[in-house]
Amino acid sequence: MVLLTDRFGRRLNYIRISVTDRCNLRCLYCMPAEGIEWIPHDRILSYEEIRFLAEILKSLGVEKVRFTGGEPLVRKGFIKFLESLKKSVQDMRIVLTTNGTLLAHFIDELSVSGISGVNVSLDTLDENLFRTITRVGELKDVKEGIRLLAQRTEIPIKINTVLMKGVNDGEIGSLLEFAQENRAVLRLIEFMPLDDSVWKEDLFIAASEIFERLPEPEMWEQTDNSADHSAGPARYYRNLSTGQRLGIIEAVTHHFCSNCNRLRVSATGVIRPCLFSEGGIDLKPALRSGDREEVVSRIFKAVERKPESYRGVQRGATHMSRIGG
Repeated sequence: MVLLTDRFGRRLNYIRISVTDRCNLRCLYCMPAEGIEWIPHDRILSYEEIRFLAEILKSLGVEKVRFTGGEPLVRKGFIKFLESLKKSVQDMRIVLTTNGTLLAHFIDELSVSGISGVNVSLDTLDENLFRTITRVGELKDVKEGIRLLAQRTEIPIKINTVLMKGVNDGEIGSLLEFAQENRAVLRLIEFMPLDDSVWKEDLFIAASEIFERLPEPEMWEQTDNSADHSAGPARYYRNLSTGQRLGIIEAVTHHFCSNCNRLRVSATGVIRPCLFSEGGIDLKPALRSGDREEVVSRIFKAVERKPESYRGVQRGATHMSRIGG
């Protein structure tokens, strides 16, 4: 087996695939209030093309695929696709990132899908603030989706919260409580300067400050996550009293580029070497023609272009909703 390894010796075994650029929310750090022009459906990868890609990636040693958007659950037939994909790439970990607003509608399908995890983006438990951040969302829908996922499935759950100074940084305690009630792991994320149209430096909170704001920070100890395939880029901590687990993602202050193991594929089939890369390699023509050799060749071209660090990479103007996180 030929494995995906870049020129800096990093093994790339994790791929994020966006299945749509469409979303039912307008989160302030993801896209402008007026939204963006949606990509026509005929330019989006079909499920058959995504399955073809996943099977190729598995043959190249990829162990984990995360599906993102936009919001994946707005795409018709998505959970059925996950279930069928899991059967064709049985040893591969299939995970989902969602805003959670539609989860309650798909609980029964998710429970038998065989997927390895669900990450839910949730930045506040305050209804008014939730509406401010998402601009159009209903908090009750997300909370109900998480509750049902916890009660009616055994799928591991993570809650991802982007902390913003003066916005939601006073809610760490309540978010931890909500996560514990719903057998979820809370992950607190530094606000990243990805999109100049929504990035504001005065909203940024460093990971060290996040840790100091934890309830009784002296009760949290860092844990060794080297054997945990789901750990990702977060530093994880365990509460010495309750055993609760918490992750902090230092996306800016201590970037994890030296250990980056991922590539990203957009909904249109462009594979990006780095989250901050504007350019990429278009896989779609090779996927649509069924040319496996050419797909592999283009994947390796993207691997060759992977930078050592995102610092110095020329950032583009593409909104987060089109990149897939």
